[in-house]
Amino acid sequence: MTTQLIARRSTALGFMTRMVREKRLGTVGGIIVIALLFTGIFAEFLAPYGMNESNRGAALSAPSAEYLLGTDNLGRDLLSRIIFGARVSILIGLGATALSTVFSLTIGIVTAYYGGLLDLLVQRVVDAWMALPGLVILMVIISIVGPGIMTVIVVLGLHFGIIDSRIYRGAALSIKEDVFVEAAQAVGCSVPRVLIRHILPNILPTAIILFTIDVPDIILIEAGLSFLGFGIPPPQPSWGSMLSGSGRSYMFLAPWMAIWPGVAIAVTVYGISMFGDALRDILDPRLRGGVGQHG
Repeated sequence: MTTQLIARRSTALGFMTRMVREKRLGTVGGIIVIALLFTGIFAEFLAPYGMNESNRGAALSAPSAEYLLGTDNLGRDLLSRIIFGARVSILIGLGATALSTVFSLTIGIVTAYYGGLLDLLVQRVVDAWMALPGLVILMVIISIVGPGIMTVIVVLGLHFGIIDSRIYRGAALSIKEDVFVEAAQAVGCSVPRVLIRHILPNILPTAIILFTIDVPDIILIEAGLSFLGFGIPPPQPSWGSMLSGSGRSYMFLAPWMAIWPGVAIAVTVYGISMFGDALRDILDPRLRGGVGQHG
């Protein structure tokens, strides 16, 4: 056990060392990701005011020592609302991506292993779903079910899960033909054991990479849905909803109402994307030693 612990620590240290040395933008992205997680978890302690604490006398106040990022039309501190909005982004980004990963992995490896009619039917459903305009179908489903954090997580998770299943199916198909899978079948291993113990571990690097790619996409789509009024309902602060409504109405009178939520979205998506790209380059052996080693 001690040897295994030392080996794991050595692997983690080597990973971080390579990240810092070879992937500077990825390191910056990792710092942004850590800062986002820290902000979302400790929002109550970091925010100077409550997320809906209103001071009518300070409505549309410009950035100042008291209100660092200014206030909105209701006198609410924008910095506090952006900090609490980070929690929403974390919950939706990680929650929907986790659901998507489990769902798509299940579909991908099961259909790849069994093949035949099951694979044909499932892939035609995936083709039909991918042919639909994504944002429109998401808006329709949310308008039917009703807005809310859990609704957005489930809808986005299933949507990305259906799309990502094609990638996992392709990875599982190549592994299915390997000798060790045939050996496991020959000695009488059950189907669940073959899938979980032999196929799944070999596509986990792909799952990790796809996870980091999906998180910023989901955060961006959630912001778009909230901007259009189909995301997180008020008074829960969401960066997308802060840009719409009063943000658009007062953007010329109080431009900070639109600037700061937009900056928060841009920085978050950029940081997670850079970290995901660096993670992909390090984990994928086909990309090692290639171009962009110092990206």
